[in-house]
Amino acid sequence: MIQKVFNSILILIAVFMGLKQGWAMFIGKTEMIEMFNKWNFSRTGLMMNGAITMISALLILYPKTFLWGNFLMAAGILLIICLHILDKDMKGMIIELPFLLLNLIIIYMQHPFAKAN
Repeated sequence: MIQKVFNSILILIAVFMGLKQGWAMFIGKTEMIEMFNKWNFSRTGLMMNGAITMISALLILYPKTFLWGNFLMAAGILLIICLHILDKDMKGMIIELPFLLLNLIIIYMQHPFAKAN
């Protein structure tokens, strides 16, 4: 029971962060534009990345799409980590690592409301 509550809290944190960061990318917040401009993302590319991030966050909520949502979100975070590494920006890479680990932990713990087979 405690594991389900803990995992539910982790899922809500991941969904909140995904929606928050996805929305920031989608509307083109200054910080996001500055970060993604150095990687030559267009405004449209940034918006698409934001939309995919928000969709993946919502997919995490449902047991049937839980795995796909986590994989999409982890892939987006991994993309940002790789771009930071290409820039030799270890601080940026280290900042993203906990978010990637959060998705991996959630995948390992599985959806708290999924029916056991």
